Amino acid sequence: MAKYEVLAHQLKEQIERGVWVENEKLPSLRKQAAQTGFSLMTVLHAYQMLESQGIVSSQERSGFLVTAKASNSSKERVQATEAVSINDFVYEVLQASRDPHMFSLGFAYPDPSLYPRQHLNKSIAAAAQQISLTSAMDNLPPGNLDLRKIIAKRYAAKGVNISPDEIIITAGALEALNLSLQACTTPGDWVVVESPVFYGTLQALQRLGLKAITVTVSPNTGLDVAALERAFKNHNVKACWLMSNFQNPVGYSLSDVQKQQVAALLDKYNVALIEDDVYAELYADKRPPLPIKHFMKEGDSMLCSSFSKSLVAGYRIGWVAAGKRALEIQKQQLMSTLATSAPIQLALVDYLSTKNYESHLKQLRKKLIARKKTITALLTDLLSDVATIHTHSGGYFLWVECRGHVDAMAIYKEALRLHITIAPGKLFSLTNEFNHCFRLNASFALNEAKRNQLLKLSLFIKSLL
Repeated sequence: MAKYEVLAHQLKEQIERGVWVENEKLPSLRKQAAQTGFSLMTVLHAYQMLESQGIVSSQERSGFLVTAKASNSSKERVQATEAVSINDFVYEVLQASRDPHMFSLGFAYPDPSLYPRQHLNKSIAAAAQQISLTSAMDNLPPGNLDLRKIIAKRYAAKGVNISPDEIIITAGALEALNLSLQACTTPGDWVVVESPVFYGTLQALQRLGLKAITVTVSPNTGLDVAALERAFKNHNVKACWLMSNFQNPVGYSLSDVQKQQVAALLDKYNVALIEDDVYAELYADKRPPLPIKHFMKEGDSMLCSSFSKSLVAGYRIGWVAAGKRALEIQKQQLMSTLATSAPIQLALVDYLSTKNYESHLKQLRKKLIARKKTITALLTDLLSDVATIHTHSGGYFLWVECRGHVDAMAIYKEALRLHITIAPGKLFSLTNEFNHCFRLNASFALNEAKRNQLLKLSLFIKSLL
């Protein structure tokens, strides 16, 4: 149990015993820290945990007040955090992944050698020949019409009805997600995010001054839908940022039933959905997964994706199917990045107009499945007595959950010494809840040297226990 959880449990028991009564102010953060010996941050997290459970409430300039006697509920799956700070650590980890001599298992993109470089280069050359003086104007927001039509037709083939008019081409999915978040929130608003969660989500909240309510995502069962509804009931939530397919970092995909449940809650509580669906093309089953947006009836939904994970990362082309927010997001894009690269949009139109993309996707999926199977088998053999390797069909991430009180930061530092990068659990959370976990990229082929690197790292992990 983390220190803040220990303190929260103690305070909860004190409230149940009447030490602190309804409407009574709890000791200030500094006073509580001095009395208990815990750090200020530990005390703050404990108070916020109690707030997320409805036991206390924060009052501006007045601290935390007891709202009611605590109930003997099971472990809460919702946490509220007013201050979000993650950017410095993300920068540190990403910088390590840039070293070409590293075995980049902490890398967020698939192995670059899996991209169809020759075909893409031909499309860039073709685009260069046809580009005109007016191309820049033709590709201003919402973006190239032919490209938007191609994207809409690909959705239609999956049974998802999206008009080209609601699609805005962006500089990667992250811009699409950030623009969507800006469109439905203002600083100080509550936003529901997953835990663990893609670090770009936490960076966006930090930059925009938003408050996070984290809802647990289990690598075995996915999003806690009951906890999601409690978050909607207890807070004035303006937006919900979710990844329903091949969730980063745990890899779990929600079932259609779970997606229907989430869609119903979003409609019921009138919460805007920002759906990150960048891994949708990397499925291993026979049929592609559907987004939550498909199951929403009248709701406010922004579906974001890109070609960065399925085709090429360096082009930085994404999009958002923004529904009723399309015009608003176009205006925001004009005031920020102005437009997405016109030559790259034209190159993608050229490439996607052929049958090469479908052929590439079939080969990509096949290789990802095989490589993921190989590295999972190796890690299971090396670490089965000290860790659980969580793997799911589709995508290319593995979530490694170490047993005991192993610190993944120690593993991260040793991995760097062995010229391996990993993504430690600290990267995906605002608390210490996942400090014993780390994410691995399973899209890379293994050779004897890389197997030996992983063997050495596994021996180090075992030594920690």
